[in-house]
Amino acid sequence: MEKRYYTFRRFLRGLLGSPVYKIPLDAGFGCPNRDGTAGVGGCTFCLNRAFSPFAGDRTAVSEQLRAFKAARRPGERYIAYFQAYTNTYAPLETLRGLYEEALSDPDVVGLAVATRPDCVPDSVLELLQGYTGRWMVWVEYGLQSSNNETLKRINRGHDFAAFLDAVGRTKGRGIYVGAHVILGLPGETRADLLRTAEALNTSGVDGVKLHHLQVFKGTALAAEWSEGRVGVLTVDEYVSVACDFIESLSPQTVILRLVGDVTDEALLLAPRWGVSKAQVIGAIDAELGRRGTRQGSRLSEMCETKGRR
Repeated sequence: MEKRYYTFRRFLRGLLGSPVYKIPLDAGFGCPNRDGTAGVGGCTFCLNRAFSPFAGDRTAVSEQLRAFKAARRPGERYIAYFQAYTNTYAPLETLRGLYEEALSDPDVVGLAVATRPDCVPDSVLELLQGYTGRWMVWVEYGLQSSNNETLKRINRGHDFAAFLDAVGRTKGRGIYVGAHVILGLPGETRADLLRTAEALNTSGVDGVKLHHLQVFKGTALAAEWSEGRVGVLTVDEYVSVACDFIESLSPQTVILRLVGDVTDEALLLAPRWGVSKAQVIGAIDAELGRRGTRQGSRLSEMCETKGRR
């Protein structure tokens, strides 16, 4: 049965004709929000090794690809996903070498690059554009929220205007554009979440990746959480707001992910839901079914509300 939202699986099947699997990679990049270029300390929630399976792995990109493929069936096709930290934060020739090392694998049919919207000069976009004739290319921008006050609170080091600028410069190059959004950020209301969905609908993005706020050991967010200054969503609350967000999102936007992953449970402080990722997704599917809604169901309501302002 088809989902009530536009899944990445459906998108890939329509574009490439069969399932394709992402291989997360760590190419050893840093982050301008940690070294003083854009800020210091990084985002308050960030601990890459908690959600990136190869984080800290300094083996070659090609070796990481081979290690992942060894556990899979022969003949499967893959997207090389540069995931850990800011994957455009290096000299152009370094980027070229890393991307092309991944693309040289005959089973790789796509490239996905996770980065910050303030770290994509036109020269990098031109490099990525050059791959679009042979491979599917995605650039995934970390946004988290369209609310500038929230972005300041979590120490993102950029504002929403920087995101819109990056998306605008990426569109028209044959590159698919994704956005990462966290639901349940400190101080955010349900109205804030819906405003982010509305902002994404007019931004030009092709896909959205949803995460729930997670508190990991050693982060600035962990200190706030331990002092009671930050709370996290229960699984039922997350299911509810995720459905609200899906209903508010354009049905043409691909939902790249519905819930965050954890690669090392020992690093996670909260929330500890005690259910699997598949169970959370199942609960979202069930809630949309119970409501009788689907992706984009709220759009007419949102337009009417906006028209009355």
